[in-house]
Amino acid sequence: MGFQLVIAALNLVFPPDMSRAMTASAVALDRNGAWLRALPVDDGRWRIRADLQRTDPTFLRHVIRVEDERFYWHPGVDATSVVRALLSNLHAGNIVSGGSTITMQTARLLSPHPRSYGNKLVEALRAVQLEMRYSKSDILAMYLTLAPYGGNLEGVRAASLSYFGHEPQSLTLGEQALLISLPQAPEARRPDRHPKTAMAARNLILKRMAGANIIGSAQAREAAAEPMVTSRFVFPTLAWHTAGRLARAARGLQATVVTTIDANLQTRLETMAAATAKQQGPNSSVAIIVVDIKTRGVRASVGGGGLDRPGGWVDMSRALRSPGSALKPFIYGFAFEDGVVAPDTRLMDAPTRFGDYQPEDFDRVFHGEVSVKEALINSLNVPAVAVLNRIGPEAFQGRLEAVGVKLVVPKSGLKESGLALALGGEGIRLNDLAALYAALGDHGLARPLAYTVGEEQTSGGQRLMRPEAADRVISILRETPPPEGRLPGPLMKNANRPAFKTGTSYSYRDALAVGVAGGYAVLVWTGRPDGGARADQTGREAAAPLLFDVFDQLQAPSQVPQAIDPNGAPRGLKMLGTPESKASILFPPNNATVYVEVRDDKAALTVTRPLKLSARGLRPVEWYVNGQPLKLDANGEYSWSPPTEGFYDLSVIDAAGQEDRSHVRVKAIKGDIR
Repeated sequence: MGFQLVIAALNLVFPPDMSRAMTASAVALDRNGAWLRALPVDDGRWRIRADLQRTDPTFLRHVIRVEDERFYWHPGVDATSVVRALLSNLHAGNIVSGGSTITMQTARLLSPHPRSYGNKLVEALRAVQLEMRYSKSDILAMYLTLAPYGGNLEGVRAASLSYFGHEPQSLTLGEQALLISLPQAPEARRPDRHPKTAMAARNLILKRMAGANIIGSAQAREAAAEPMVTSRFVFPTLAWHTAGRLARAARGLQATVVTTIDANLQTRLETMAAATAKQQGPNSSVAIIVVDIKTRGVRASVGGGGLDRPGGWVDMSRALRSPGSALKPFIYGFAFEDGVVAPDTRLMDAPTRFGDYQPEDFDRVFHGEVSVKEALINSLNVPAVAVLNRIGPEAFQGRLEAVGVKLVVPKSGLKESGLALALGGEGIRLNDLAALYAALGDHGLARPLAYTVGEEQTSGGQRLMRPEAADRVISILRETPPPEGRLPGPLMKNANRPAFKTGTSYSYRDALAVGVAGGYAVLVWTGRPDGGARADQTGREAAAPLLFDVFDQLQAPSQVPQAIDPNGAPRGLKMLGTPESKASILFPPNNATVYVEVRDDKAALTVTRPLKLSARGLRPVEWYVNGQPLKLDANGEYSWSPPTEGFYDLSVIDAAGQEDRSHVRVKAIKGDIR
């Protein structure tokens, strides 16, 4: 009893050094078991954790039969093997056999040292300690993780992937024999450098196995005829950023991280992202996130446009960026839920000051009286700010934080961005934005994104907004005009019809498109990882086309836009704010200087974009310029192309005969002033 206590005390005071086993590389696999990425350890060595559940069971049996036949019966040291090895060494006059068990070999691999009788005794003691602490399966996995296989390869998985190009789940008999032979002399038997020596060592193992009746002689001859590998395969590196992050998070002896990524989809999207980044400029990058709405599993996560591009090592799929207008759907969704507006509520898109903040539309043109639906479809700024002002920016942020999404004020900005957050005044992590749209597509139910299969769930979550509010937003977003070159969804029999929103941040630093279709939420971002400005690359032009391409890859079914119920706003929500009964000009306002873009500097202006005139009053209204009636354009709207620079008198008369006037100055400017 006392001896056992002494042994137990020594075991606790002098535990085996497990650092090498604990620093082994974990492998990130896709949801179907395909390899994504592993991480090298010190000195660039591939020490990949063995996974017995994913290793050929016949190989495991053959390793034990050849290396340590009584592995499952001894306590770490096999007395029979030790006596036999001692007699062999005495007969030879030097150490020719160590009688080492798999557990003893594992102890030596954990703490490498020269061969000697003293060190052999230490190995034996450490082997007993390992047996006291770990199961036989754990010890076998450690051995197959630490065993050297030549060069910078450690572990059977690294060797199988490097030499054979596949995981050791299914190995030929010749491959098994080579893997058994390599750890005894890994450098001398490296098949990529010494194929003849490797073949001789492999065939010797086959001969031993046949002699011990582990395999038949015919099997041995057939395996010996297998060609010898002479080179190494390059390890896969799919989903570089996400797979690497998940592999780094592996703990202890965990061998494999099974992610939610679909390797086939990931491969296609990485190719598309690289092409898009190259097309948009030398400093541009791309991020793509695809979320299965049902489980919140991330099916693809592209963190950049390629590791060879500037900032390619930065994972932009989790970066903090400005969402531009991408949060507007949530402003309106919360307003629907709170009863502030309905889809057909009329709002004014006109120059408006909210305290010390005065937003303007992206194209610097105001549209007058519009519905909530029109404001969201056309991403008008003033109406969105007006609605946010009614529900309160603090309340808006609080509702997002309640489901785990935090908006961040830029360091260079004010302490609070206030109403500016409607236009991207606060940053958001792109994966959080993808999670918000997944919630929108799940009838307003929010759940965190799942990156591993074990995290996926089909129930639970927190309510972001009521189902009817979320569904109304989705219905409106489905009517957003598609990117140029894409036919509207209803005209394409088998087309995707995403409910999507774009966003563009200040100086075009971020171009975003986020959408929902066919059970998936997809986010596409393009921009510069360093946050630098770009020229004229909006979310609609730089991100939306790729968003539609991603949905094509998903083969999402077509979805016809649903009717919004109710079609008409309740009486109390017909108009947001206090309506004015008299006719009034909204744009251009009185005494304003209006800039028009021209193609040249000639006296007679060639305007690139006509001015869209806007007025409040009883429909229909009529416009006059210097007393001359203005005709409707092809779209049935009043637009005006001033013929020259100078001063003009504009007037509008509504159906009730009420009139308003404005006196404006027109100045020309070359190029795009957006």
